[in-house]
Amino acid sequence: MSKLTDVPKRILIGRALRSDRLGETLLPKRIALPVFASDPLSSVAYAPGEVLLVLSIAGVSAYHFSPWIAVAVVVLMFTVVASYRQNVHAYPSGGGDYEVANTNLGPKAGLTVASALLVDYVLTVAVSISSGIENLGSAIPFVVEHKVLCAIAVILLLTLMNLRGVKESGTLFAIPTYVFVAGVFIMIAWGAFRGLVLDDTMRAPTADYEIKPEHGGLAGFALVFLLLRAFSSGCAALTGVEAISNGVPAFRKPKSKNAGNTLAMMGLLAVTMFCGIIALAAATDVRMSENPAKDLFHDGVPLGADYVQHPVISQVAEAVFGEGSFLFIVLAAATALVLFLAANTAYNGFPLLGSILAQDRYLPRQLHTRGDRLAFSNGIVLLAGAAMLLVFVYGADSTRLIQLYIVGVFVSFTLSQIGMVRHWNRHLATEKAPAARRRMIRSRAINAFGAFFTGLVLVVVLATKFTHGAWVALLGMCIFFATMTAIRKHYDRVAEEIAAPEGPEAAQSDDMVRPSRVHSVVLISKIHRPTLRALAYAKLMRSDTLEALSVNVDPAETKALRDEWERRGIAVPLKVLDSPYREITRPVIEYVKSLRKESPRDAVSVIIPEYVVGHWYEHLLHNQSALRLKGRLLFTPGVMVTSVPYQLQSSEAAKRRARKRQDWNAPGAVRRGPAQSDRAKESSSSS
Repeated sequence: MSKLTDVPKRILIGRALRSDRLGETLLPKRIALPVFASDPLSSVAYAPGEVLLVLSIAGVSAYHFSPWIAVAVVVLMFTVVASYRQNVHAYPSGGGDYEVANTNLGPKAGLTVASALLVDYVLTVAVSISSGIENLGSAIPFVVEHKVLCAIAVILLLTLMNLRGVKESGTLFAIPTYVFVAGVFIMIAWGAFRGLVLDDTMRAPTADYEIKPEHGGLAGFALVFLLLRAFSSGCAALTGVEAISNGVPAFRKPKSKNAGNTLAMMGLLAVTMFCGIIALAAATDVRMSENPAKDLFHDGVPLGADYVQHPVISQVAEAVFGEGSFLFIVLAAATALVLFLAANTAYNGFPLLGSILAQDRYLPRQLHTRGDRLAFSNGIVLLAGAAMLLVFVYGADSTRLIQLYIVGVFVSFTLSQIGMVRHWNRHLATEKAPAARRRMIRSRAINAFGAFFTGLVLVVVLATKFTHGAWVALLGMCIFFATMTAIRKHYDRVAEEIAAPEGPEAAQSDDMVRPSRVHSVVLISKIHRPTLRALAYAKLMRSDTLEALSVNVDPAETKALRDEWERRGIAVPLKVLDSPYREITRPVIEYVKSLRKESPRDAVSVIIPEYVVGHWYEHLLHNQSALRLKGRLLFTPGVMVTSVPYQLQSSEAAKRRARKRQDWNAPGAVRRGPAQSDRAKESSSSS
């Protein structure tokens, strides 16, 4: 089976890499930026639209609040970036928010942060891919008609790219990310030049539309609540900021410095693009609505169900560059592509965090090991499966999915910054150097302000988004928390149970006491070569007692077995168990348990002859009873199970074919044609 899958595996993910080549997969800053920051950079493609969608509830008049909401998002972004720069210097091991909270606030806080991040990484993939599909669907109708199928196909493609390794996928992702960033900056610069210098009139394709407000004339608390909800939607621009602190080990040395500089660059680019698009959206009179078919009007007539609402960035690009222009097409293509690639932030953060959690025994150990390409393959596959499930359940609808977003991010932001405040308090209690103390006090002030601000935003997000879908994210966090707690309890219980005793207790341990006797039981159904080989092996073991055991399912076959046994004169007693209900497994289990009950100090060795076949499909025809027996016997104390393999001709032929392939592919092997092979045979026969 491994030979059958090895060739396509190598084609898809490439050659296996040696462990000592791990250093070659580390990232320089120019590649780390698109790898770890593609999510917050690409979020400017949909975050401004989310702000306008919420404000449209109160009509066009509420759009004049969008610049102030953008300012609040910018202040929050700079606060979070400054706070995380302290994190990457204090905790460069890659644990990020989880390590900070676990070390300074305790295991439960750490597990809460880990649960929030795992949920958010899954949502990052689902939201980014769904948003990219919607952007691409505005140009290709087939994509809109098959949104779920196309989204799942893109997730599978990204999974394969990441299984090839972080560095290779990062190189592929760098080009479209930089093209997108350059395109947005060119759009902002050209739009500012046209509007401020040339005094051109730029109008979005929806500028002439009217919005029917769902709640007109909002004032007082209702207006404040609407603005807070718009702000919480705009905070989608901050998703993915924490990925850099989780991915510090993937940077080249000096790791902390490079990660901090990448954080600063990411924050500067993201806020500039976000503010620029918000400003251009206001200047070009972009109109958006949560229900465009009913709430958007043109000349007093609703647009209807056939209307497709394009994202804000597409409308602004059309107004600035012109419909169908070269720069408009380039930016539209780069936007759709970078939204797909934004999921790469999660593909790098989720497996790394999963590996750390597995090392701490909160997740299965398989997530801790690297795959053939030195990537955490199991974590990548787990993330892809969870994201595909979410896309399928929500129909690849980014508007519905984004309501689940952000909650997990701000849970981790807040707990991480509180943990950093305690970190600095602990170090200040022992630090005496004035310069170091000043630096720590400054860092503590930054983290304290970050904790207050992100905690306030978390309350706003929960209050404004809970009934709109945030409760699903909270439920997912609770499920992750409970699952990881149960896994940790299991691993702790197993570790305690199998721990080797120390001191005088070790000599008295049941595991060190030699059994009084060993009873060997050879299971047989017929007399054939595998049976004879198993009997020969059992005799070699020199057990205290040895017997052959069979189950009477068919009386005629059992009688034939007894006659053949006596005719051959096999010097091993044969015991036959009756089975009136034609079962095989239960009578054997009960008999073995009876041996153990009679002599608890004795060990029972059950020897099972098995066929070894050469093809994977032949396994379906053999050894099913043996597998069931072994599975049941594993739970019987004091019983050892031994399989005695018998290689069939098909398995020997498979081995010969494998050896021929190895010889043929060996370096320096001489390839001979048919004529050369014939001459070689004649030469060998004459000699």
